[in-house]
Amino acid sequence: MAGDDAKAAQKGWVDSGVVPGLIAFDGDLAVGWMAIEPRGSYDRLAHSRVLKPVDEQLVWSVTCFFTRKNYRHKGVTVALLLAGIDHVKTMGGNIVEGYPTEAKGGRSPDAFVFTGLPGAFRKAGFVEAARYSPTRPIYRFVIDAER
Repeated sequence: MAGDDAKAAQKGWVDSGVVPGLIAFDGDLAVGWMAIEPRGSYDRLAHSRVLKPVDEQLVWSVTCFFTRKNYRHKGVTVALLLAGIDHVKTMGGNIVEGYPTEAKGGRSPDAFVFTGLPGAFRKAGFVEAARYSPTRPIYRFVIDAER
């Protein structure tokens, strides 16, 4: 979506009270955002062969990130993932999943890695749970009673 359609959808989310993601701040400046909701909130995941469910467990899905350009490569994604784990625990969930892009043969342009990179997920404590495609692993974090 773009333009007025995107604005209307975003306003609908705000008005509904649904929390579709988390925002990272540096002081008063918003520097990043991560989409995170229960997997069932994302229709596209229900029909994806590449990102099909690992098992029947209820999971929360991290589907995309945005980081302000001059804050990239500074740990914002990892900080958002750690905050996402805490958010999911607060909401009563115990598994967080992400679907990063693994670049073939090196670095990908930032526009193609909006789903994150495996290294950020690993730094946040996620482990690879499945891989149905060479470039789209599924990473998971299982929340234990200690976190």
